Amino acid sequence: MEIYIKPKKKAHITGSTVHLSDVADVFAEEGLQKKAEAVKLLSGLGKEPQVISVLDMVTAIVSALPGHTVVNVGEKDTIVVTNQSTKKPKIWQWAKVAIVAVVLFTGSVTAIMTFHTDSQLSTVFQKYHKIFFGAEAENPYIISIPYSIGLALGIMVFFNRFAGKKITAEPTPIEVELETYEQDVEGALIERISRQQQKGDKK
Repeated sequence: MEIYIKPKKKAHITGSTVHLSDVADVFAEEGLQKKAEAVKLLSGLGKEPQVISVLDMVTAIVSALPGHTVVNVGEKDTIVVTNQSTKKPKIWQWAKVAIVAVVLFTGSVTAIMTFHTDSQLSTVFQKYHKIFFGAEAENPYIISIPYSIGLALGIMVFFNRFAGKKITAEPTPIEVELETYEQDVEGALIERISRQQQKGDKK
């Protein structure tokens, strides 16, 4: 009888014992599925992340439930991380949010202003005002105000956020980059932990 498993890329575990249901989705007949989900893969898990390969899962299942075929439809390796129960004070969390917000706001404002200075945008607006309205103006608000509103709207559209809600269901370029970065980090982490585990097995 076949047992289908879909291992996760990363699993967060509470406790020190890892069962198959903690790191993979399991599909089989009801009675067999419960037995497979209860198969123990690892015990004595510490604070350091561990990597469990699909071969480890298959070996454990075949050993505990002989006579069944295991089919993998998910990841080849799973990073297992222990959830930390320590909670940081909310004041410190809000302080970090405030610091990051100030840094981002100051940095973005500085970047926009320096770009406008380098491109002499104020001079461009003055020339636009003379072309379209036939008169010179030191501060052409009729152009600069709509530009400022459009700039703010463009930023909201780019980040796909307004008042804490997404404007569209599509991911933004930043979300795509963050997803790619997270995948690269997980891949590098799997390689590093696997090398450490191999060195430990050779000792």
